[in-house]
Amino acid sequence: MDTPDSLAPPSAPEPRTAYLEEKAFKARTVQIFGTITDAVAADVTRRLIALDADSAEAIDVLVSSPGGHLESGDAIHDIVRFIAAPVNMIGTGWVGSAATHLYLAVPRERRYCLPNTRFLIHQPSGGSGGPASDIAIQAREIVKARERIARTIARETCKSLEEVLADIERDRWMSAEEAVEYGLVSRVIERKAELRGV
Repeated sequence: MDTPDSLAPPSAPEPRTAYLEEKAFKARTVQIFGTITDAVAADVTRRLIALDADSAEAIDVLVSSPGGHLESGDAIHDIVRFIAAPVNMIGTGWVGSAATHLYLAVPRERRYCLPNTRFLIHQPSGGSGGPASDIAIQAREIVKARERIARTIARETCKSLEEVLADIERDRWMSAEEAVEYGLVSRVIERKAELRGV
């Protein structure tokens, strides 16, 4: 009798996947691609903690994400700052919203991007529903999150809080070169050998 897929035992990882995972670990490289969710944050933070335990050498984090759940981005941001091993953030594709927030977890000199990367900063948004009292609570939380995001951007770009608050009032897109000028990025690189200390 055939076993339904839902009752079948979990399959072992494909050999190719296991090979790539091992190579990424040995290369001390973590990828953050796609929407940031709780599951992505759990996976990324687990990898960062494992790499930190393995060695004090730098970890390279490749980021290409439109953003996602702000608190999931917060978790990655805080763990990057929590571990002892230094982290190089490398933007590629696009780095937006909550992804920009986690990208800013490292000192400016460790923030890089590839030539075609685009960056997006803006204020958080959220859908409010339910009783008026709940909508008021959600609105207050969005204002708090906006202030927190602006403070992080201001701190990491050496801009005034007022200037950043004005900049994130609407979507602010930046090319790689514009992101360097703004202070989000230290350098645009094309090859891994261009990372500092390599």
